[in-house]
Amino acid sequence: MAECAHVDQMKVEVPANVEGCEECLGTGQTWVALRACRTCGHVGCCDSSPGTHATKHFKETGHPIMSSAMPGDTWSWCYVDEVSF
Repeated sequence: MAECAHVDQMKVEVPANVEGCEECLGTGQTWVALRACRTCGHVGCCDSSPGTHATKHFKETGHPIMSSAMPGDTWSWCYVDEVSF
């Protein structure tokens, strides 16, 4: 099973109360699900959303790990290692 070599970059927790995707809130777009960057706390929308802002955040910053910011979800994804945990 593949492992994530970037867990040491998980510096922030997933926010308890998420208003929505930061970019979508600013432009009036909608989202399907939300992801929180574990390096800086940025909240973006998933790849099923029109904006795909979580992936765009990774491509712009290189921050490797996003976690689901949806109630009840506890999983994370590492873009670099392409592994869910």
